Parts: sequence; C-alpha cells; structure tokens
Amino acid sequence: MHRLTLGDFELTVFSDGTYPLDGGAYFGVVPKVMWSKKVDADERNYVTSGLNSLLVRTGKQTVLIETGMGNKLSERMIRFYGQPAKLLDNLASAGIAPEDIDIVINSHLHFDHCGWNTVRDRNGKIGPTFPRAKYYAPEGEWQYARQPSERDSISFMSDNYDPLVESGQMTLLKGGEEIVPGISVKTFRGHTAHMQGIIVNGRPGFERARQSAAAQANHSSPPERFAKRMASAVPLAGKEHGASAPEGSTACYISDLIPTTAHIDLTWGMGFDLYPLDTIQSKKEYYARSIPEKWLTVFTHDPTTPWAYVERDDAGKMTARGI
Repeated sequence: MHRLTLGDFELTVFSDGTYPLDGGAYFGVVPKVMWSKKVDADERNYVTSGLNSLLVRTGKQTVLIETGMGNKLSERMIRFYGQPAKLLDNLASAGIAPEDIDIVINSHLHFDHCGWNTVRDRNGKIGPTFPRAKYYAPEGEWQYARQPSERDSISFMSDNYDPLVESGQMTLLKGGEEIVPGISVKTFRGHTAHMQGIIVNGRPGFERARQSAAAQANHSSPPERFAKRMASAVPLAGKEHGASAPEGSTACYISDLIPTTAHIDLTWGMGFDLYPLDTIQSKKEYYARSIPEKWLTVFTHDPTTPWAYVERDDAGKMTARGI
C-alpha cells in the first residue's frame, strides 16, 4: 500500500494482486533484447503484471479509480491469469468497507480494470460490489464492448458493467467531464478508442480560480491588460493554496496508455493496443502537459512502482523518478 497527500486530497494505491502476462504481448513490437533489460521474464517468457487501483479521499467523497480483475473469471481465464482477487481484502486491511466507497471510475472496460465492479451472490445473481457508489465509465467503451472485434472479445465480461448500466447505477461518459471538484476524465485514444485517463487535481479551488481569472481576462480585457489581470487574480488564490501549483498537486491515472514505468518511451506500447500510432500521439499530448506541470503519473500495471514523475533527461530520454 502506497499513500501520499496531493494538495488537499489523500491518495492511496491498493493492489488486486499480480498476474502473469506474456512478455511479447506486454511490449508489442519492442524486441525482447530491449525490454528484458527493464523487466524480468520467466522460462515461459512471462512477466509479472500488477493490478493497481487508486483510492482518493477528497474530504467529501471517497473515490475508487479502477477495480482490478475481480473474482468472476472463467476457469479458462484462471488457467491463463490465475485469480488474484486481493482488492477487497487490501481495502479491508486499511479499514475501508465496500459501503464506504462513494464513486467508482473505470478508465475502460477490459476485465482487468473493472472486475470488482460487481460480485456474484450465493444464488448466482450479479450485484454491485460497492452498493452506495455511483459508477462512471466511457460510453464509447460500453458501446464497443457490446459488439467487440474477434481480436479482443476475450477482454470484455458483460457482468462487470451491464447490470450497473441497466440499473442506472453506472453513468456513461462522453469524455472531458468533471466527476467531482478536482477529479475529471480525458480521452486518450490508443489502447482502445475511448479509454480515459483520470486527472486528479488536489487543489481544485486554486485551479478554478486560475481558470476563472484566465477566462475573465481573455474575454473581457484588451490584450495589454491580460497579464496584469492574471498577475492579480491568481496570487489571490495563492494566499490559501500557494502562489503556484507545487510538484505533486496534480496526478493522472493514465491507465493502459502507459501501463508501467517500462512503457514511458513514446514508442513502447503493448501488443494489446488497438491503435498503436494513436498511442504514440496520445503520449505526446499527455507529456506536453504532464512533464512541464510536474504531474504524478499513476501506473495501472506496474507491480513495484505504482506512481512516479515522468521527466526528460538532458538527452531527451524519458525517465521515471520515483517518490
């Protein structure tokens, strides 16, 4: 369990365990001679993949981002992946019961990201694991999951989301929405067409003041007064939150766009990516903001480093600086 304070929020990573995954599938076209320098593989060419969920306490809500693999895998899938199913136990060890979760957000609907959305009772009926929670997932993901391609149909289990959509407990997102103050989603196409990163701004009051000042100055002031208005408005918020957002005030659960620290290079994607060229473009878009603003990147599948700051060294190479 990893915990830190992000502005006014508390962030904790909880694991649903680890599972074996073919190294070639994990790194796609990247040769083993290269990726084996970053991760270890066993005699079958399998690497260890993590299942990291992010819990955010905002002071008003308890938000769970991603729910791991769950405990409803078929016997065939268990032969491939095992059945780790440790998320609820790990939450319980921290004193968190399913009833304590207010909001659940899925970046996309592959089985290893939304498995604990639901559970099967003694009679075989599917119900929500987190009974009080409002669930959120990308609408495009759900539409695609209803008729996936032959290539990736194994990645979807309708029991993880259809009962929640049918009951109205799951809200389907277009992309770009703010779920609660400080937590929003943004579409990053590549792994799938509609996968979303979840952006957590631990100082939503400061960010709203900055955006308001920028919008007001941009729309109501001539250019010569823009800088003056920004200079006067933003520091007013800074009296409470700091003159500028410090390192660590924003984090992003970037999901399978950058699944581990070994995938931070622009061209290192997974073999599972449906749109590999879009993965590269989405990484460029993400880094264009996350690096200069010093965002903390949360890695969904890294078994040892769940979060780090991605930076460029003097040679322009991507590096991951841990906390």
